[in-house]
Amino acid sequence: MKLHFYVRFHTKPGEFLSVMGNIPALGNNQPAQALAMTWLNNEFWQISVELEHPHLTQLRYKYVLTYADGYQVVEWGDDKLIDTTKAGVDEIQLVDRWNYAGEFENVFYAAAFQQTLLHDQFTTVKASNPRKFTHIFKVKAPLLKKHEVVCLCGAAPELGEWDGSRSLLMAREGDWSVVRVQMGREAFPLFYKYGVFNTRTKSFLRFEEGENRFLFGDAVNKLSIIHDGFVQLSNTSWKGTGVAVPVFSLRSKKGFGVGEFTDICLLADWAKKTHLKMIQLLPVNDTSGTMTRLDSYPYSAISAFALHPIYINLETVAGKKHAAILKNFRKEQKLLNALPQIDYEQVMKTKLAALQELFVAEKENFLEDADFRVFFEANKDWLVPYAAFCYLRDKNGTSDYTQWKIYSTYNKEAIEKYVSPRARHFHQIAFQYYIQFHLHLQLKDATDYARSNGVIVKGDIPIGIGRHSCDAWIDPTLYNMHLQAGAPPDGFATRGQNWGFPTYNWGKMQEDGFAWWKRRFDSMGKYFDAFRIDHILGFFRIWSIPINAVEGIMGHFVPDTPVDVREFEERNIWFNYERYVQPFVNDAVLQRYFGNENNFVKEQFLEPIHDGLFRLRRDFDTQRKIEQYFAGLEKNDFHAWLQQGLFDLVSNVILFEKEGSGGRSYHFRFGIEETESFRQLDGHTQQQLKDLYVDYFYRRQDWAWRKEAMNKLPVLKASTNMLVCGEDLGMVPPSVPDVMRQLGILSLEIQRMPKDPQREFFHPNDAPYLSVVTPSTHDMSTIRGWWEEDRVKTQHFYNNELGQWGEAPWFCEAWINKAVVLQHLHSPAMWSIFQLQDILGISATLRREHPAEEQINIPADPKHYWRYRMHISLEDLLKEKSFNHEVKDMVTDSGR
Repeated sequence: MKLHFYVRFHTKPGEFLSVMGNIPALGNNQPAQALAMTWLNNEFWQISVELEHPHLTQLRYKYVLTYADGYQVVEWGDDKLIDTTKAGVDEIQLVDRWNYAGEFENVFYAAAFQQTLLHDQFTTVKASNPRKFTHIFKVKAPLLKKHEVVCLCGAAPELGEWDGSRSLLMAREGDWSVVRVQMGREAFPLFYKYGVFNTRTKSFLRFEEGENRFLFGDAVNKLSIIHDGFVQLSNTSWKGTGVAVPVFSLRSKKGFGVGEFTDICLLADWAKKTHLKMIQLLPVNDTSGTMTRLDSYPYSAISAFALHPIYINLETVAGKKHAAILKNFRKEQKLLNALPQIDYEQVMKTKLAALQELFVAEKENFLEDADFRVFFEANKDWLVPYAAFCYLRDKNGTSDYTQWKIYSTYNKEAIEKYVSPRARHFHQIAFQYYIQFHLHLQLKDATDYARSNGVIVKGDIPIGIGRHSCDAWIDPTLYNMHLQAGAPPDGFATRGQNWGFPTYNWGKMQEDGFAWWKRRFDSMGKYFDAFRIDHILGFFRIWSIPINAVEGIMGHFVPDTPVDVREFEERNIWFNYERYVQPFVNDAVLQRYFGNENNFVKEQFLEPIHDGLFRLRRDFDTQRKIEQYFAGLEKNDFHAWLQQGLFDLVSNVILFEKEGSGGRSYHFRFGIEETESFRQLDGHTQQQLKDLYVDYFYRRQDWAWRKEAMNKLPVLKASTNMLVCGEDLGMVPPSVPDVMRQLGILSLEIQRMPKDPQREFFHPNDAPYLSVVTPSTHDMSTIRGWWEEDRVKTQHFYNNELGQWGEAPWFCEAWINKAVVLQHLHSPAMWSIFQLQDILGISATLRREHPAEEQINIPADPKHYWRYRMHISLEDLLKEKSFNHEVKDMVTDSGR
């Protein structure tokens, strides 16, 4: 069989196209081995290939763009397919359009839309299927309404001679609308268009927008297959609204003091009632590392695959057969469920005790259960080591596996033997299987229920994994265990954030094609229709903090292009290692940081060096050493203040030396202008350093960061059919929005966090279509809470963003909250998503009394207790007819 590939694509000088596919002649789907094409004209690239694969039944192929610098991009999608058994000819001409991942229409082929949100709109039609045909036309149109199908119409008699009523109806085959036509030679060159036909009224509705399409050549002795991309129709008409709330925050009347997976069903009922189409959750993975309130932090999982036991519903596990077991826990359940906030430790303690009793009653039958065996076989790669990890954690009293007496280094064969059913402790291993199996069933049932009601569920993938996690134990080479991930300083955390996670060893991960990430996405896809990539900037570059530091301010971006020592000379900056790289400490600095306690600090923590300068004694020369010292002292305000002052001394530097550079390369400390070290330099040196600082942070890195992201994100996005959203907040490089647009990843737009530094606020009307707009997230105060934080900003917002005259109210009244919500509902963004607290805020009677109690997390506090709960039960919320009707009207009136 001979194939002639033609693809419409305009290239720039130095660029070229290739074709790859699932056969050796086309590189076995390896972009580096793709077959180079030839430039034909400004419209097409082409190549002809002779196939010698007698057993080939399906050829799947796609195109590859290679830039002048050798960088490659593979077109989006995996649906250019030839069934060679049905071709019926020895020669095929393929006329294709490049599928750009950033095309809006591609988003609508995610499972969220195809299986739930647009599922009821699909209309099937029986297209003409002639025995003989010369051309197969294929095109996509994801946003047709019910009873609408694509039709083909053109200049040739076979295509109706531009008479829409005689157009050819196209049947849906997979994602494509397809029609087969016998065309005569005289029809070419062929001019044509696609249109929309209503099957109920049997009427032609309209042609697609734009210029006529054309097809060259003739059809003699060839079959022509045309992959024509998308019908040119309005592609920004679909909009949806969602609610964001952590599972742990849900409250139900039969709850156990914390939200559970089964509560998602009640939330889905409310979402359906109010015409919301999405439920957005925080991460639900197991974080049980310390068995204390510190584990309430949902972004520090001990497993990227295991679900958190706290979300299990005991009644569902027990069923009628073992319901009596739970009677002993009813009193504690009632007390915990009456609390305004979560008592994390007590809930976990009580639930695990109840689960132990249920497991003992069920374990003989459980291990032989057919459904469990299916679950076990599908998940044993992570489930077995996870169960062993939990057992060893409990046996050793710590999840820090480096302190374990045995198996501190993971060995797969040894662990599989250790958890054998013949082992004395196997029942404790099987207990973990039991919990995870029931969590799986409950989350799957809940998300299936939501989908059956037209509501999709969006999960959250944290950027990191816990330092003392099962994943790190299994393969520490995938992570930089000597480093910590975090974020540079911002308005929410002035000294930066240190999340404590090890950073990813991306080079190692790439060796097997990011298999760990693909397994992670596959695990998410079992339950969720969409997901949020936490801190997507980490795929471009990560804020990396040395292990001896406590605060995020001590970090720098990785990868980066550091400042070479020669650059100081080139800018006439006298380079002084001691002055720029070591903490600058003199009497003025000590007076500013410690006031009247400066002499005590000198005596206790410092030693003099020369010219009135001091340095921290060896026992206190890193933040981690200082932290360890104060950990042994009584906790009081004075010690906390003193520790912070010493932390600030350590971070009072201008440069960090690049590890292993031999003193030749340096990273700038973020925010040098805020340091006492910088302030005490002369004006000329300050300006020269500032210019180099700006170049370092805002100019020289962007292209490298872009390539870094494009090495990872296209591969990972292609591995899942979930709708992908990115959390692109913070210090956003210029390459980030462009890469996200190219890949069709939805951005996050927040009114009080404008990405344009020239603006005080972002207006939802300015949002791009492929985005999520929201007035607040779990990492910040709600609308009402923010209103009371900064009177000056509130006044500006009241006058300039809400368009109101006069003095702003001191408190966020219900009508103000509603006005902000309406701004977001009427945004052009695909999704407007609101924290549940912000939706309740439109009601003067339903809202919580104190807005400060609504904030879920405080990013500046790494040990924050995540314990927010709804103050109203979901059952009672469902009964609020007037309020629910108001929300429904707001949503539907906005066209969402």
